[in-house]
Amino acid sequence: MVIREFTMSNKIVEWWNVEFDQQETDSVAQSIVERNISQGVITQRFETEFAKKLDMPYAIATTSGSVALLMALMTVGIKQGDEVILPNRSFIATPHAVMMSGGTVVLVGTLPDIPVMDVSQITKKITPCTKAIMPIHLNGRSVDMEVVNNIASECGLPVIEDAAQALFSKNLTGYLGTQSDIGCFSFGMAKLLPTGQGGMLVTKKRELYNKLKLIRNHGVFDTFHPDSAYDNFGFNFKYTDLQASIGVEQLKKIPAKIEHLKKVYIRYREGLNDIKSLRLIPVNIENGEVPIYIEVLCNDSREIIAFLSSHKIQARPFHPDLSQSSHLKSKNTFKHPSIFQKRGIILPGGPNLSLDNVDLVLKTLHLYEDVNCKINTKHA
Repeated sequence: MVIREFTMSNKIVEWWNVEFDQQETDSVAQSIVERNISQGVITQRFETEFAKKLDMPYAIATTSGSVALLMALMTVGIKQGDEVILPNRSFIATPHAVMMSGGTVVLVGTLPDIPVMDVSQITKKITPCTKAIMPIHLNGRSVDMEVVNNIASECGLPVIEDAAQALFSKNLTGYLGTQSDIGCFSFGMAKLLPTGQGGMLVTKKRELYNKLKLIRNHGVFDTFHPDSAYDNFGFNFKYTDLQASIGVEQLKKIPAKIEHLKKVYIRYREGLNDIKSLRLIPVNIENGEVPIYIEVLCNDSREIIAFLSSHKIQARPFHPDLSQSSHLKSKNTFKHPSIFQKRGIILPGGPNLSLDNVDLVLKTLHLYEDVNCKINTKHA
C-alpha cells in the first residue's frame, strides 16, 4: 500500500472517534420539550426498533452493559455458590457481574491467535455447581456458538452472550447476541451505538422477558397499580428517555457506521502488511463480523504507544487477563499472561475516524519501524 505524505497537525488523533450530529441534539431537545425525561414512551420506541433490527421479539433497555449482564444472571437464577464459565479475556465488567450476583467465576482459555473463548475447554470445567456459560464476542468476533449451545443443551445450562462489543456483528447463523437465552449489549461511549451510558438485553423467551422487566423495576410491573405487591426481588435498573432519544437517532446511522468501520479496517489491513513489527488481529468482515476496534500484536507495545504519543497519536494497551485479578478468586489459574495482554495494542479507530488519519497512523508506524531498523543496524 502506498502511504500518502502528510504534515503533522496540532490536533491529537484519538484512539476512539465518534461524533453526534444535529439529529441527536434535536431529538433530546424534543424529549425535554415533551417532558419525556425518565423511562417512558421514547425508551419503549427504542426497545421496539432495536428488537426489530435484530429480528428479536423482546428487548429491554437498562442503565449499562454491565447491569445488563447482572440482570441476565439474576434472571436465570445465579446465586451464591453457583459457577459461571467465561473466557480469560474480557473487560472486568463481565466477571464483576457474576460476583455481584453471588456467583463464582470459572475461567477458560482463549484461542491461540484470536482473543475469544476456546470452546474445547468448556466441558472439562463443568461441575455440579456450574449454572451458566457466558461466551464473550470481543471486538465483534464470534465465539463458536454452535458448540457452546450444544454443550449447554446437553448439560441443561443457560447461555448468556456478552455482546457488548458485537452489536450488529454476525456469524453464519445470524446476529451475535441473539443465539442464546439472553444477549447483552452496551451503549457506552466507545461502542458502535453510544448513548453516553446504557445497555440492552434481548431474548426470544417471553418468560425471561417478563422476569427482566420485574428485575428492572424493583420486582413490580406497575408501582401504582392497586394490585401491585412486593413479591419479587429487583432494583432500579431503569433507562431514560433522554438517552433513548439519542439511541433512536443512532440506530438510523448504523449501516453507514458499519460500512465506514469496514473501510477503516481494510485500510489498516492493507497498510500493516509491510510493517513487520505489528500483526493485525483479524476480524472476519467477509462473514459479517464488525471490527469496532483496530487491534494489533507487537513485541514492543510500550515503545510503540510512546512513539505514537510523541506524534500526537493515541493508542491503548490491552486490558490484563482476568486471571491476573486476585479479587476474582477464580478457581482456575493460568501460569503466564496471554500474548494478548503482553503484546496487544488498540490503534485509533471508530466510526468517525477519517481515512486520512488512518494513513497518518500508518505513516507514523512506518517511521517507527525505520527508526528502529537503523538503531538495530547500528548496534549489530
